[in-house]
Amino acid sequence: MLLPDISGHEICQKIAQLVPRLPVIVVSAKSDEAEKVVLLEMGAWDYVTKPFSPRELLARVRAALRRSAQADGKDTFAFDDVTLSVSKMELMRGSQSISLTCHEFKILKFMMQNPERPISREELLRQVWGYLNYPHTRTVDTHMLTLRQKLEREPSEPVHFKTVHGFGYKFVR
Repeated sequence: MLLPDISGHEICQKIAQLVPRLPVIVVSAKSDEAEKVVLLEMGAWDYVTKPFSPRELLARVRAALRRSAQADGKDTFAFDDVTLSVSKMELMRGSQSISLTCHEFKILKFMMQNPERPISREELLRQVWGYLNYPHTRTVDTHMLTLRQKLEREPSEPVHFKTVHGFGYKFVR
């Protein structure tokens, strides 16, 4: 389907001007190399030609989001007196270093990169553990409990790692 009132070139150009770090993936029936090159040079992050497999598109979206997060350059996150350095894999509460397991670190990083957004247990299992299919598991809840114990002032009344009942969790600064 062609766009009625505006070309794909114009859309790509406007998005690149307004929000330069927004990943743009062009999905098109046109497989012309020149068309691909023009759109990629205008700011598109990727170009997918129809027909395509949904798995391939999902993989390309995930890759673009990873590149976007890296381009964002945000390495340090903080709340209260807690500071997380991603590149150093270091967590500090005031001047005290707090040790984290690999999964605790990944959960904390993912949640701090997505503040105020409710995140389902399933999304955490996918993003942190890489599970595509998952049986009923309490591993996310167990890890959240441990993070609360390490990072909340009152773990029994969390302020930063909130439960979204029947769904998952959200991080609140």
